[in-house]
Amino acid sequence: MIRKPAPASSRRPLSLAALIMAALGCVFQASAARALDEGAGEAKAIDACDKRLCTILQQKNPSGEDLKCLLTKTWAKSSLKGDRSVGWGFGDARCTVQIEISRARIVATVTDKDTKFAVPAHTAHCIVEQDGELKTVKATLAPKIVFKGGKAEKIWINLLHVEGPTAIKATMTTAAQLNDTIGLFHRNMLKAVNGYIYKHCPKEYPLTQSATATPAKRAPVKPANRAQPAAPKKPEGG
Repeated sequence: MIRKPAPASSRRPLSLAALIMAALGCVFQASAARALDEGAGEAKAIDACDKRLCTILQQKNPSGEDLKCLLTKTWAKSSLKGDRSVGWGFGDARCTVQIEISRARIVATVTDKDTKFAVPAHTAHCIVEQDGELKTVKATLAPKIVFKGGKAEKIWINLLHVEGPTAIKATMTTAAQLNDTIGLFHRNMLKAVNGYIYKHCPKEYPLTQSATATPAKRAPVKPANRAQPAAPKKPEGG
């Protein structure tokens, strides 16, 4: 099968745009590449969610709709690089998850001095190639991120439960545990989250950022000088 190069939109950083997908990406030990045949509307849904999240982050308005996105993300086997500690011995992978995160909690990550961002548990429904067959995998995650001064400083995948073939389950569990205990992917995840907030969003949606700028104060308008009425003329001979 011939794979076409991934469009720019599908390669954009998704680390914070879909925190659950980011955690899954680390569990799968993946780069941001696309996999197999991209599902219809997959890139469009990712772009739409990306824009909504960037808008929330830049407007910093806790009032409004929460972040809700139905996302599907696919990874090619070639992008599932693996690590010395945890190798990826399977094929391509594809996951779907319904993202639901409080708008107020998202805004707090960039407005509060110090905050712990705990994402509610989300369940991803995945398909992984194993020995030429497609295997079903279900993973429940609740990522946690500690922010200080608006920047992510600590992060945990917090994989709660995995259902699927023993080998795949073991690989995902080990990868998550290595990150959460010794920080195997810690630095890369933090770099991706902070890069998303402070580089990706302002670059991709500059109008969103400028729209939130505090309007410049206008100088008070001085009233126009009114002509003084002429003094009444004295009657002649008076």
